[in-house]
Amino acid sequence: MDLGQYLTQAYGIDERLVRRAGAAEAAVRPAFAAIEETAAVNQMRVLKAFQDCRVAEGHFNWATGYGYNDAGREVTERVFAAVFGAEEALVRTQIVNGTHALSLCFTGLLRPGDEVVYCSGAPYDTLKSTFGAEADFAGKGGLDEFGVVYKQVDLLPDGGIDLPGIRATVTPNTKIAAIQRATGYEERAAITLAQIEEWAAFVHGLDADIVCMTDNCYGEFLETEEPTQRGVDLMAGSLIKNPGGGLALSGGYVAGRADLVGRIAQRLTCPGIGGECGLTFGQTRSVLQGLFLAPSVTAAALKGAVFCARFFEDLGFHVAPAWDAARSDIIETIRLGSAEALVAFCEGVQAAAPVDSFVRPEPWDMPGYADPVIMAAGAFVQGSSIELSADGPLREPYNVYFQGGLTYEYSRMGALMAAQSMLAKGLLTDL
Repeated sequence: MDLGQYLTQAYGIDERLVRRAGAAEAAVRPAFAAIEETAAVNQMRVLKAFQDCRVAEGHFNWATGYGYNDAGREVTERVFAAVFGAEEALVRTQIVNGTHALSLCFTGLLRPGDEVVYCSGAPYDTLKSTFGAEADFAGKGGLDEFGVVYKQVDLLPDGGIDLPGIRATVTPNTKIAAIQRATGYEERAAITLAQIEEWAAFVHGLDADIVCMTDNCYGEFLETEEPTQRGVDLMAGSLIKNPGGGLALSGGYVAGRADLVGRIAQRLTCPGIGGECGLTFGQTRSVLQGLFLAPSVTAAALKGAVFCARFFEDLGFHVAPAWDAARSDIIETIRLGSAEALVAFCEGVQAAAPVDSFVRPEPWDMPGYADPVIMAAGAFVQGSSIELSADGPLREPYNVYFQGGLTYEYSRMGALMAAQSMLAKGLLTDL
């Protein structure tokens, strides 16, 4: 029995979809070679970091109490810094998600009267409350209440960074210029490392004291270098996205210049303690093992995104990026056009999961979002975006954001089940 026969018999996937999937996979196979080459380079640089930092079995032992002199935590942060080409890293279970990691950077570095300029348009929905930048997020303890001024420069119509617009916006009070690498809930291309490098050099040319910061969520290991190796002073992300490899149970990271990371650590705990304390709750092994696997897991997710792009494009949907486009995050956007299609897609992805496959996702008012959001994520680690997930806000044009997959085969299956769910509800007509 071949794969197509098994999918039809065991999962009831329509034979027409199986044939479409086979054709899409054959078309994208040549693109996998470049992904695999990047993964091979990244795997070797991760391995070299482990070896150079002399990771040992004893580093997996538990510490207790305050976590003073936790050798496992200390070596973890050295390994992350080495992998990211940064002077220092803060890698903690106390950081609850990527938004928290980013917020720590802003609250740790900005003071009353300072300005932050977002140079990639509005940040991801959950980060807006950190700035109090919109009416819906005012009065929630954001930086606006502490006299910090938020500004933004939108991307150009072609997705490029508006450098003249940044020049016109920056003032002597600007302390941080930030950029979001991933698409977020926007229909745009992710920002590439080449763009980030040009942007950082431009901003530093305006004022060398401005901190150039990158939201690196969903972007780790997409290329063979990271933003901190391309002129960025600081970056942050989540351990339950790319760098956790599907094994980290929680946490986030900040990496960059040592003086900046040190100031942020004072905000994570309290002034005077900084990074010297913080129990890791036995997660050292899973965090490090996840990081070791991260290049190959990220490559699997990226292959899944490429397949999904071609598969749904062939079914008549607008996708971004195109299957053969350059990528700088693992997210694939499919414009579904209706709330019914968005819900059906997510139901199919949930049904493909190894965990909670029997659960039906429903839209809900998720904290930090302005619209109801539906999210499919039958994950071993709750909310882990490097595991297969699909989500989107119920607002026009009803885009779904498909990302992750611990293996390519699993990611491919998620796309197939999403299409089958839509077909069963009469929402696919181009077969």
